[in-house]
Amino acid sequence: MWLELLLASVLGLVIYRFVSRDKEETLPLEDGWWGPGSKSSTREDESIRPFKVETSDEEIKDLHHRIDRFRASPPLEDSRFHYGFNANYLKKVVSYWRNEFDWRKQVEILNQYPHFKTKIEGLDIHFIHVKPPQLPSGRTPKPLLMVHGWPGSFYEFYKIIPLLTDPKAHGLSDEHVFEVICPSIPGYGFSEASSKKGFDTVATARIFYKLMLRLGFQKFYIQGGDWGSLICTNMAQMVPNHVKGLHLNIAFMTKNIYNLTPLLGQSFGRFLGYNERDIELLYPFKEKVFNSIVRESGYLHIQATKPDTVGCALNDSPVGLAAYILEKFSTWTKPEYRELEDGGLERKFSLEDLLTNIMIYWTTGTIVSSQRYYKENLGQGVMVHRHEGMKVLVPTGYAAFPCELLHAPEKWVKVKYPKLISYSYMERGGHFAAFEEPKLLAQDIRKFVSLAERQ
Repeated sequence: MWLELLLASVLGLVIYRFVSRDKEETLPLEDGWWGPGSKSSTREDESIRPFKVETSDEEIKDLHHRIDRFRASPPLEDSRFHYGFNANYLKKVVSYWRNEFDWRKQVEILNQYPHFKTKIEGLDIHFIHVKPPQLPSGRTPKPLLMVHGWPGSFYEFYKIIPLLTDPKAHGLSDEHVFEVICPSIPGYGFSEASSKKGFDTVATARIFYKLMLRLGFQKFYIQGGDWGSLICTNMAQMVPNHVKGLHLNIAFMTKNIYNLTPLLGQSFGRFLGYNERDIELLYPFKEKVFNSIVRESGYLHIQATKPDTVGCALNDSPVGLAAYILEKFSTWTKPEYRELEDGGLERKFSLEDLLTNIMIYWTTGTIVSSQRYYKENLGQGVMVHRHEGMKVLVPTGYAAFPCELLHAPEKWVKVKYPKLISYSYMERGGHFAAFEEPKLLAQDIRKFVSLAERQ
C-alpha cells in the first residue's frame, strides 16, 4: 500500500512538471504548392466560383453495370461482423443500392446548400458555405469552420448545419447563430488531390486558414473530428490569434505522459483523478483499449504504408468500396455492433445517407487519394512531427462521446489543450458525431461558444 502511494506520488510529480510547461510557440505558417508541375510565376487565381454536384446517365449506368457483376463470398457461419462486413447483409445493401437508391435525388439534396471552389496552393478546394436564413436584429453570425475525416465527407454535416444556422426553427435558442463553412479535405470528394508527396494535416490547416481569410473572416471558430480534429488543432497551433475557439470530438495526443497511466490499473486511475465515468470507459483496459485498437486499426497500417495497392481494388469495385467504408460506420459507431448480422448500420443511419457518402467517394474516384493521407501523416512514424509535442493555447471545448474509438479523460485533454474550458461526457454516440448525433453535438458546440465568449 505504501509502495503504491509512493509510486503514485512520484508519477504525479512527473506529470505535474510535464503539464505545467505551457510554452508559447506556434507552427510556422510557411507556404506550399501542391498542384501538378512547377508553380507558375503568375499570381494564382483567387476567385471563388459557384459549383454544383452533377451526375449523368452514363455515370449511373456504369455503376449499375459494376454492381451487377459483383461476386459475393459466403460468410462463415455465425461470423456476424467479426470478420468484417458480413456478405449476407451486404447483399441487402447491394440490392437497395441497385434497385431503390436514387442518386439523382441525392444530388439534389447535396445541392440544397451552396457549393463553391477556389484555387489555393495549386489545388481546387471545394467547400459549402451556409449562411443563416434569418438573424435577430442587430446580430451578426459567428463563422464556424467544420472539418470532416476519413471515411467521411462534407455530407456528414448536412443534418447539423440547420441546427447551427437556424437554431430557433429547430427548437434551440438563437443566442448563437452560425455561418458554417465545410470544406472537403484535398484528395477527398470534390477537392483536388495533391500531385506532390508530403501533403499532411499541417498543409491542410494552412490551406483552410487561407480559405477563411479569402471569405473575409479574420477570427472564427473551428470544429473537427477524426482528421478534422488534427487539422483544426494544427490551425490553432499555427494562427492562434485568428481562432476564437476550438471544439473537438476526438483528440490525438501521442506525446502525453497520461497515456501510460491506465497500465497502472484502476486504483491508480482513481488516485490520479479519473472519475467513475473515465474508469468505466477505460477499463478493463485490455478489452476497452488494447484489444479495441488491435481490432480496429488494421486499415490504418495498410493506408499508412501502401495505400495505392488496396486502393486499386476499391477504386474499381463500388461494392468493395462500400463494404470497406461501411464496416467503419458499424463498429466505430458502437463496438458491440460487431455481434450483429447487420452490423447495426441501420440503427443510427439510413442506407440512403450511408450510400450518399459512398457515392461521393465513388463518383469522384478519390478513395486512393483519401487513403494516401494516412501515408503522408503517419508514414514517417509517430512522435516525429513538431506539432505532436506542441500545446494548443486557444479556448478549447471537448465532447467525449462514449463509443469513440479511444476515450480521452479530461486530464489527458488538458495536457495538450491547457485552455480547455468545456469538457462534456456525451449521453450517447460514437466516432461520426455530427452524422450520428447532430443535435447533441450542436448543443455542445453552443455550450462551448457561450463559455468562450464570457472569457
